[in-house]
Amino acid sequence: MTTKPPPSVKEFPSESWEKIAYESARSIPAQEPNDLNRLGYHVWQWLVHREGTLAEAITISGSRMEISHEEALKIISENLRKRGIQL
Repeated sequence: MTTKPPPSVKEFPSESWEKIAYESARSIPAQEPNDLNRLGYHVWQWLVHREGTLAEAITISGSRMEISHEEALKIISENLRKRGIQL
């Protein structure tokens, strides 16, 4: 019996909000990869809707980070600024 290969994954364009948000959170040390996915999702939500603050989005994500929320905010803010996002 043979199986079909999995479908290919289509990456978001490098300038899309999704790619920017998830890449901004990628360098945060976390307990599990899914914690970074949750964090990236909440950063993306904040970028799209601009409701509340970025610090609130980081807290609401519930990601289990191995650094403080303040340090994570600094790192994510810096990553977003490098991509030209005004905070």
